[in-house]
Amino acid sequence: MIRYGLLGFGHHCEKRLIPSFPGARASVLAGLWRRDLHKTAGNARDYSIEHVFATAEELCASPEVDAVFVTSPDALHLPHVLLALAHGKPVLCEKPLGMRAEEVEQMLAAAQAAVQCLGVAQNLRYNTSLEVMREWIAEGRIGQPVLAHAQICYAAEASPRRWIYDPALACGGPIGDVGIHCIDALRFVLGSRVAAVNTLARADGRSAPLEAYAAIGLDFTGSAVGTVTVSTRGAYRSQIEVTGETGAITSESGLSVDSDVDVLLWHAGKIAERKTVSNANCYTLMLDSFSDWVQGRGEYRATGADGLHNQQVLDAAYASWHTGERQTLPPA
Repeated sequence: MIRYGLLGFGHHCEKRLIPSFPGARASVLAGLWRRDLHKTAGNARDYSIEHVFATAEELCASPEVDAVFVTSPDALHLPHVLLALAHGKPVLCEKPLGMRAEEVEQMLAAAQAAVQCLGVAQNLRYNTSLEVMREWIAEGRIGQPVLAHAQICYAAEASPRRWIYDPALACGGPIGDVGIHCIDALRFVLGSRVAAVNTLARADGRSAPLEAYAAIGLDFTGSAVGTVTVSTRGAYRSQIEVTGETGAITSESGLSVDSDVDVLLWHAGKIAERKTVSNANCYTLMLDSFSDWVQGRGEYRATGADGLHNQQVLDAAYASWHTGERQTLPPA
């Protein structure tokens, strides 16, 4: 059993992570530190968290913590990951790993020097809906993939995460916040990397200097090209679809975790197969997969090394927006 300590505690922790630990077979929540120390004791009491720490360093140094889960705002990921690794703890870190690729490279070097695991909390890789899509594509059910699209929209004004439009804390607007999920989901189902990026994005008076909505063109290293569309100016929606030479797979709400999801296989404009699945346990599966990896049992699907590529895609997306030019990514 791996005992986790949380560095950071906000809306995402309360809504998604805390409910995921009770059903885990190899993971338990043991400790907590958050920036607002006045709220820490209340959180620990409300969620039966045994150990409360006055500083991030105390948590990382504690013998009561086996692994550190970094859930702080984006700009704090680098110092928190390096702190945990310096204390010899494996680290699972929220996405995006850093503010830019150079930070991720520092994390990877520190993880290698400490001989510790570094993973990214890309929970969608444990969504059953994406597993079905990945399997159907690998089985050749739609032929060679040629087009792919993923979208997440939500209303930022309704989000309790007040820091997400603070450029001192956030990697970006919706590109960095949820676009990273869309990019990673398409990479996962296609089994591909990204070779080049083009971005169209707009800021508004409430988001500037960060973007409020965007469309990102992706040239994958396989046969497909794709788009990611994201917005913080609409009602919540998620979708993912892949079109191949002989068919297509679509999943409205396929990136969501709150309700059952239909994955549809299309041939000649008609539904050839429908599979209804639940993604409700994706966070629990992610936690246990990381715990198994730490203990030398199996592989984790979203390693820090793979996260570097996602960060490079984000960097390229923002560079393309600001320069208006296509960005080519480095080879693997």
